[in-house]
Amino acid sequence: MDLNNKQIRAVFIIEAIGRPPEYLTETLEAISKSIGEEKGVKMINSKINPPVEMKNQKEFFTAFSEIEIEVEQVLNVAFLMFKYMPAHVEIITPEKISVTNFEMGEIFSELTRRLHGYEELTRIMQNEKIILENKLREILKKEEEKKGPESIKDSSVKKTKKKRVKYG
Repeated sequence: MDLNNKQIRAVFIIEAIGRPPEYLTETLEAISKSIGEEKGVKMINSKINPPVEMKNQKEFFTAFSEIEIEVEQVLNVAFLMFKYMPAHVEIITPEKISVTNFEMGEIFSELTRRLHGYEELTRIMQNEKIILENKLREILKKEEEKKGPESIKDSSVKKTKKKRVKYG
């Protein structure tokens, strides 16, 4: 082994869940191709395992690919992790990796940027959920008002009858 070679060799396990099974294979092929085209990444090997039906979810399938890559910096591995979110990452070589404080700072900055993006997305989705819930309440209230007091009385009678049959 060449001690001056600072290449980092890693294996990414990328998982996909969904249906139809052909779509999973196509998706994993596209991801593998995309990783291989990333700047500073050399694709060593890519193996896509065939989809299998999930035990607890009928008609849902799971598949995974093993993608072996080679990069020059640990920063490249970190960026790939953030972009493709593998289920597992294994560093094959080298056994020890030296990272400068600048490189570590870049990794932490990217991690922080991603976390802030996810937090922003979560806040937006929470606000949209509240807006949708309020609109739904508004629509339901208008529907009840259109039906008038008779519909409220009828629905309460039906509930009472159901209770008597169920418990009586």
